[in-house]
Amino acid sequence: MALPETADFARNFSVLVRVQGPDPKGLKMRNHAFHQYHSGKTTLSASGILLPDTVYNTEVVKCIWDNDSGQNLMLVMTVASLVEPFLTIQHRENLSQGLPELIPGAQIDIMVEENMGADSDGGGCRWFTARLLKMVDVPISSLALQSLVEASSGSQEQGWEFGWSLASTHQPSLDSTKTQIEYDNKLLMERQRLVMGKSSNPSLMARSTTRIAILGVNLHLNGLPKIGISPLNKRGEFLLAMGSPFGILSPLHFFNCMSVGSVANCYPPKSSDRALLMADIRCLPGMEGGPVFGDQGMLVGILTRPLRQKTSDAEVQLVIPWDAIASACSDLLLKEPQIEEKGTHINKGNLNTVGNGLLSNSNGSNGHCCYDHDHFNSPCSSLLPIEKAMTSICLITIDDGVWASGVVLNDQGLILTNAHLLEPWRFGKTTVRSSSKKAAPFFLPEESAFSEEKGYKRYQKSCIGPFPLADQQKGYKLKSVFHGHRSIRVRLDHLDPWIWCEAKVVYICKGPLDVALLQVDCIPDKLTAIMVDFSQPSLGSKAYVIGHGLLAPRCGFSPSVCSGVVAKVVKAEMPSYYKSLLPGVSQFPAMLETTAAVHPGGSGGAVVNSDGRLIGLVTRYGG
Repeated sequence: MALPETADFARNFSVLVRVQGPDPKGLKMRNHAFHQYHSGKTTLSASGILLPDTVYNTEVVKCIWDNDSGQNLMLVMTVASLVEPFLTIQHRENLSQGLPELIPGAQIDIMVEENMGADSDGGGCRWFTARLLKMVDVPISSLALQSLVEASSGSQEQGWEFGWSLASTHQPSLDSTKTQIEYDNKLLMERQRLVMGKSSNPSLMARSTTRIAILGVNLHLNGLPKIGISPLNKRGEFLLAMGSPFGILSPLHFFNCMSVGSVANCYPPKSSDRALLMADIRCLPGMEGGPVFGDQGMLVGILTRPLRQKTSDAEVQLVIPWDAIASACSDLLLKEPQIEEKGTHINKGNLNTVGNGLLSNSNGSNGHCCYDHDHFNSPCSSLLPIEKAMTSICLITIDDGVWASGVVLNDQGLILTNAHLLEPWRFGKTTVRSSSKKAAPFFLPEESAFSEEKGYKRYQKSCIGPFPLADQQKGYKLKSVFHGHRSIRVRLDHLDPWIWCEAKVVYICKGPLDVALLQVDCIPDKLTAIMVDFSQPSLGSKAYVIGHGLLAPRCGFSPSVCSGVVAKVVKAEMPSYYKSLLPGVSQFPAMLETTAAVHPGGSGGAVVNSDGRLIGLVTRYGG
């Protein structure tokens, strides 16, 4: 399925959700990036997904909403943070108590795109009144998010916050002439204290960030296309998100915008039950709650609010997988759609016509989707080489808590990384990336090992000495300078569980190149070396950045993948010696610029092409 077809298919399911209600004190927009406030009424919006009846139990829905017109009743799923400010106090404090109720005067509406014909560019839009049916906690996702935040809480530098950077927990005061005092000051201060306390509690915030709201609406759209659920998502796989950023500010302008990217990481990293996906995708406030589709229009999950690093502008976009949501609400939602016909394929000729799409849910013997890919943006055909390249990416830590990435060059344990990891003062840096200024070397016992548990040997019995210097003029051996005062450890991810090895520096470039070589003291079994492509990459060709950016080692993540293209190849003059060897060649590629995102901690990571071959080393990041 081509990208335009995938986008047209996604539009069938994407809606804009609006909640409005009385707010005389102007407090309900707290923690939201945008809002409308007029005459004591606050309006908020987010995105949502219209669920076809093949993914939920229609009989249960009719029981929840005792409605005679159940035949036209449809479900909409969105983020709970949108409606929580408008819940009554008793339901806000106890979400599991009966059918959730809104405060008097509050109302939920959804905007649906209609008349989506084959030649239509969006059709008309119409508002429908919806009813809040259920609030669903997703424990597996909230616990994963909580553990991620708490693992990074060792220092203020590496702390994480929940939500968009535009959102603030400190709401500016409204004009007193426009505000009616309905509660005494003591009660108001107590509620504000509870809100601030909640924002600093990782457990409460993780639950709030991953909580889902399910709405019911009487709606007849002549049937929705059948939808398929994406199988196990892996790093580097294609993602398409559909949502309405800043939707309520101008619905006609912002309704159903598309953003494309890929899976950057998964959590837990080595489990078949995905609790959380991290997306390498550019999203904006208001897109939370919107659907995320994979290759061939398979539903992956829904967007939620991102994680935001306290000391930078970095945001990690989060996706709650459908399987986690359906497991948390198993009485209502189905993990697999009820599709009568098996193996039916999509009608590519008229995908965006409502009711004409039926997704095939066929998988290969290895569990991967088996589809024909006919567009540039689909990375699945090149996914296996990228996955193989990931096994050659390692995590490097130094005794003061600094970490970076590295690339395994050969099966003898030679690691390529950046010189600024070891000599940051030469590059105008104090440290590369630190999780704690006085932190000891760290690893997760349940995910890493030095033992022979599960049949994996700690090391081979034979160990090799330091790798010889390649250039005495531009480098030096570490032992002649550092005198063993620094402990360098390398985490190798090619086996399960991960293996930590002691390492020493064997070369640091003293010239302009930001490169260094490490040698692990003892060689683990089955070490995977990166494959290298020495040819010059072409402009616009795919580029993948693989490394341990942003997330501290304590989080227990595998390397993250960010995708982009080669934006520029910077060339330098060929040395005269090589000109004599290569007649007619006067320049060589000296630096690559790519559009793939690079984050702190990714220094020393690999830049690989679609074949999974190394084309460059990450030395700088621009966020």
